[in-house]
Amino acid sequence: MPMPTTSLDRRRFLAVSAGAALGASALSACATSVNSGDASTSKTTLTVMSVDNEMDKKTIQAAEKALGVKITYVRFDQTKLNAMLAAKNPPDLVRGLGAVDTPYFAARELMENLDPYFAKSSVLTPSDLDPVNDVWRFDGHQQGAGPRYGMAKDYSQDQMFWYRTDLFDAAKIDHPSATEPLSYDEWLDLGKRLVKRRLGKVKVYGLSATALGNFSPLMGMTASAGGSLFAEDLASVDFSSPEALKALTWLIEYTKADIGPNLVNPNPDGWDWPAYQAGRMAMAGDGYWFGGAISGDPKAPEVSRFAPAPQFGATRISPSFGATGYWIPKSAKNKDAAWKFFEWYFAGQPAKDRASGGWGIPTLKSLRSQMPQGTAFQKQAFEVQQRELDHFKVLTFTPYVQLAALDATLNQTLPQMVKSGASAGKVADKLNSLMNDQITKGKQVLG
Repeated sequence: MPMPTTSLDRRRFLAVSAGAALGASALSACATSVNSGDASTSKTTLTVMSVDNEMDKKTIQAAEKALGVKITYVRFDQTKLNAMLAAKNPPDLVRGLGAVDTPYFAARELMENLDPYFAKSSVLTPSDLDPVNDVWRFDGHQQGAGPRYGMAKDYSQDQMFWYRTDLFDAAKIDHPSATEPLSYDEWLDLGKRLVKRRLGKVKVYGLSATALGNFSPLMGMTASAGGSLFAEDLASVDFSSPEALKALTWLIEYTKADIGPNLVNPNPDGWDWPAYQAGRMAMAGDGYWFGGAISGDPKAPEVSRFAPAPQFGATRISPSFGATGYWIPKSAKNKDAAWKFFEWYFAGQPAKDRASGGWGIPTLKSLRSQMPQGTAFQKQAFEVQQRELDHFKVLTFTPYVQLAALDATLNQTLPQMVKSGASAGKVADKLNSLMNDQITKGKQVLG
């Protein structure tokens, strides 16, 4: 049965959001930080909550010129967003991760249903939308169905990986296939063979498998094994199921092996590129977007190749953990102007620039031909990616708790239990207890 989608009042929303700690003074500050109009002109002021590298000065100026509006930029902060939503004074546009944000905000009736806008648009038509945009749909029970609440700006299938041929050749190891996926056990074994240590410390990572978090990859691995981390009603997780336990056991073994950045020994760089660029990482578990960084380097493209997502079983899937894009809050003040931004940003020149830059797969099918193919490196990556599109699948996330909370539980629990030598079964029991308590509390708020 679909869960209820009762709207939250201010007190109930704050009780289960990061904004609870802000209190009334923070709510007041957030509300006054938004410019809801420009007294000196007749221009509409569009408030956009995003991140610096996407909503930079150049992009803001281009948007203002193209749309005839004034842009007020608010740096993304989850606590601030939750507080602004609770105060019913949200931004007009919010950057979000469709794969995990949609159920949470849609179930609380905080997102505007964009179906009427898509129906009238001449440039953003449902028939041209890449299937990844279905993660921005939610019918109260599952993602991939129901109204559209947002759109991805670009995306990657995030369990695919890049590898350096020079490090494989130096170790006299055959390159991974560009057409047939490795098993997760094969991938882990390669990482163990490629790691290099000196005086007990890792000098060259063999494999980076958790650059995009830990909970989302576990969802993907469990689905690849033929199961689901979440129960059918999305009201609980079960790490003890055969499929989920298989995935969790793999993550524990990867962590214990210390062949790449992990929860016990995290990456001091914060992300994979510095080590990969310097030849200190043989395999980087990052999707197509990582090719944008590789392309910008004078040497890395010559020794870099792209490979399909590893698999656990016969159920071959290749999900997206982000599908980053934008959505319009239900209580936004300038929804029509926000939609004009949608059309410009997702179908206009910004979308064409993103498509040709190699930092992600365009989310309009009509723009796929603009993905870079000018070099041997780009052509190889493009061909591998095109074949992988057939294996994309929407994974439904729970509406009762945010991803950050579940990742935080993993981050706090797994290192302690790995160091203590706890079995995978005991780790599963502990995660089930902690996470299901979080989910239950979130469900109680929705009623």
